[in-house]
Amino acid sequence: MMHHADGEVLGEFLVSARSLAEYRAMFHLSDDDLAGRRVLDCPGGAASFAAEASALGAEVTAIDPIYATPPTELAARATPETERAVAWAHSHADRYRWDWYGSTAEHAAIRRGAAARFADDVRAAPHRYLAGSLPSLPCPDDAFDLALSSHLLFSYADRLDADFHLAALLELARVATIETRVYPLLDYTGAPLDDLIDHLRTELHDKGIVTSLQKTGYEFHHGADTMLTLRSAA
Repeated sequence: MMHHADGEVLGEFLVSARSLAEYRAMFHLSDDDLAGRRVLDCPGGAASFAAEASALGAEVTAIDPIYATPPTELAARATPETERAVAWAHSHADRYRWDWYGSTAEHAAIRRGAAARFADDVRAAPHRYLAGSLPSLPCPDDAFDLALSSHLLFSYADRLDADFHLAALLELARVATIETRVYPLLDYTGAPLDDLIDHLRTELHDKGIVTSLQKTGYEFHHGADTMLTLRSAA
């Protein structure tokens, strides 16, 4: 599918390695959000969040279809997948703000460090990494206190339609008893998706899910400074 703005299409989903520091900024996470909480990271990719947040006392489960791969192979793939994602960002550097990282070199260093931490953890604690995918997760209702989802929903709106987004958001709300946080709300080219977001918020409201838009402390894509939060009206 050709993108409406510039004709460029990202052919595959990127498997990214993000750090706890990036998750804190993207999702406006506090220590209280993590300490003793059951947290879902979906999709988890090659992020070090599960390893780092677990070390702080959170009970983290990362879910991603790539976790069907054996841990040793996942660990081996983490670095090349991270290099692919880093190369994409750096080759489209004008789409991003680099001030949070300081430079493209520091961005690459953070991502490579996260991939290495993920590789160590997926071998040492494979129970934290569960194979599965939205919009149907292998989890009971209210399995988590907090669900975090980044860089799948909205990011790939060129291939995931509104029905998929709604089903995925309802599924995240089903498994998270307190709150779901989703970031970013732009597609991977940085294009805004206001009509899609408005449609989804209306549909969720009609199904008893309270939504809000909250500013974050992070803006990598220009304009990507907002997350969507979901809570049950009950």
